[in-house]
Amino acid sequence: MPAPMDEAFQALNPAPGGVNALRHLQDELSEMERAGLLRTPPAAPAPARMLVLCSNDYLGYAGLALPSEVGTASGAGASRLVSGTHEAHLMAEREIAAWLSVEAALLFSSGYAANVGTVAALARPGDVVVSDALNHASLIDGCRLSGATVEVVGHVDVEAVESALVRARGARRRWVVTESLFSMDGDTPDLRRLRELCDRHDAALIVDEAHALGVFGPRGAGLCAEVGVRPDVLIGTLGKSLGLHGAFVAGSSTLRTYLWNRARSFVYSTGISPVVALAAAERVRRAAADDPARARLALLTRRLRSGLQALGAELLPASSGPILPWILKSTGAAVEMSRRLASEGVLVQAIRPPTVPAGTSRLRIVANASLSESDVERALAGFREAIR
Repeated sequence: MPAPMDEAFQALNPAPGGVNALRHLQDELSEMERAGLLRTPPAAPAPARMLVLCSNDYLGYAGLALPSEVGTASGAGASRLVSGTHEAHLMAEREIAAWLSVEAALLFSSGYAANVGTVAALARPGDVVVSDALNHASLIDGCRLSGATVEVVGHVDVEAVESALVRARGARRRWVVTESLFSMDGDTPDLRRLRELCDRHDAALIVDEAHALGVFGPRGAGLCAEVGVRPDVLIGTLGKSLGLHGAFVAGSSTLRTYLWNRARSFVYSTGISPVVALAAAERVRRAAADDPARARLALLTRRLRSGLQALGAELLPASSGPILPWILKSTGAAVEMSRRLASEGVLVQAIRPPTVPAGTSRLRIVANASLSESDVERALAGFREAIR
């Protein structure tokens, strides 16, 4: 009798004339390819000659070495609730909380885990969650898993948020979920108005600051800090400006204790590497003091933006900061422009549905502080040739 593993292998690789229960997958992949939506793994890493203009390494920290302190474990060994909490985790959480001027923070294994686990743990059936139409997939999935009623409102439409909150007066609880810097459009909501609406309608404000931390605000503390808004729940990542991996949720000590007990993506995951946590504490201190890198990033972004506009690139007018979305509408046009740029030594990936709405395929061009001025000029020369 064949072993269970042999049976599984045979299901995927049937003998001639046999039945393949997964045969429909190839049909779906073929359809995706015909629609120009099939994703294939890029070369890893990008060739050394390539200028990478699609990374979220905004401050250029991803190339820094990890700390090498003797005695720091490489792995947590278990869930944080079991035996996986190390001093490095607690140190990183204290540094993050101090950076953001909040009581406490809690590390998660990834930004996706932080968003999906937090929203699903906080919102419940009987609640109403008001969610921006362009929120990240992890926020959307958290809303769906929560069992709450989800009101999807127009992108950065404050009036629509207000109307949704008025309709939700009879709900058990109300939540407003947004990003502070939207990852694909590079624009921002009116955080002050959202805070005011949440206060007026007894709603909690959840803000994902993944793409703003390190880049905006005093000491790089994000867009909420820049405009003087304190969200009830602030979600951030270690994988963008800090150049690591993992994420965190910051807020009150009560919030931290609640998520420690109820966020399934935290409770049932091995803690992040203590080495990474130690590096996170170090990177937070570095980012908080790195106004020169932020100034350099702003300068390079302005140069890149003006150069692209001079070439006729259709950049989203509301975009700000280092994210520069060039809308090319059709998937084919975006893929072809990405291919042409690669031949010029510039790596910018095409972003297509379902990541962005249909008809808005784009190149998501991203500046970072590690670029030199000559790198920017070389990139613009590559764009000029690709456009020809």
